[in-house]
Amino acid sequence: MTRTPSSLTRRSLLVAASAAGAAAIASGTARAQARKPVTRIIVPFAPGGGNDVFARQLAHSLNEMFKKDVIVENKPGAGGNLGTELVVRAAADSNTFLLGHTGTVSINPSLYKNLNFNASTDLQPVAMFASSALLLVVPAASPIQNVAQLVDALQRKGSDLNYASSGAGTGGHLTGEMFLHALGARAVHAPYKGTAPALADVAGGQVHFSFSVIPAAMALVKAGKLRALAVTSAKRMKLLPDVPTVAESGVPALANFESTLTYGILAPKGVPQNVVSQLGADILKAASTPEFQSKLGIEGAEPLLGDAAEYARKVREESRKWGEVVRMSGASV
Repeated sequence: MTRTPSSLTRRSLLVAASAAGAAAIASGTARAQARKPVTRIIVPFAPGGGNDVFARQLAHSLNEMFKKDVIVENKPGAGGNLGTELVVRAAADSNTFLLGHTGTVSINPSLYKNLNFNASTDLQPVAMFASSALLLVVPAASPIQNVAQLVDALQRKGSDLNYASSGAGTGGHLTGEMFLHALGARAVHAPYKGTAPALADVAGGQVHFSFSVIPAAMALVKAGKLRALAVTSAKRMKLLPDVPTVAESGVPALANFESTLTYGILAPKGVPQNVVSQLGADILKAASTPEFQSKLGIEGAEPLLGDAAEYARKVREESRKWGEVVRMSGASV
């Protein structure tokens, strides 16, 4: 006699089959995740700075939005050249990319005379996502109240004035040289080993002015130790709407003055175009979110979104501009 399974038995069999199916799916998903390639973003500077913050926020956004497996690795050394060369030499299938900015990509090739690579031509742009300017500051106790007064002081007694930077060949140094060259003026460059000691001496009155990264300078402006004269961007920044641009100073020689750094992602030359295009599209979507742009603002930067072709044009433009500043100033490292 054939027995019909009870309803309880049938339910038990269905539950067991469902559990087995779910386990199989979970196992397959785990294996797929294990096989999913890890994307590395190399930051060629130590942790904690703006470059590092931007890279980690970008990685977080890509992971959240697209379920990518993106990690950030810091490879500091040689003014950013160590980490940059690591990406230049990376294999096309290594999923290794560079957090690049104007200093490492467009300034260093002219500034360092013995590099055996050129980041502006040996890497391919993926996408750009941000731009940052510098803040021109003087001691709070200085009689100089605006850019026009600083220009007047430089033209009268420039050789008696000095300006601080975080080191030779940095954005602050070269922006100062470009500023002086536009005016046909002179001042003594005082290079420091970092932004903090440079600004400390400006605040203390030992140095007359400085072009500094915005977060560090604004902390001392808010503390009443520095006076902000201008930002070096072409337009006023949302973060500092009451601070004019250098170009707004009314000084004809500075009417077109602009000094900014562009941030983006670059890939080794051999990475296929479909990979570059997909990652670039994902970056631009991630960088368009309010959360990401809020983080930029905290670090004194603003969105500058562009695909691979637009970023490539920007790299060429900045390489020509800063190469000329390096040659004109005679700066070298």
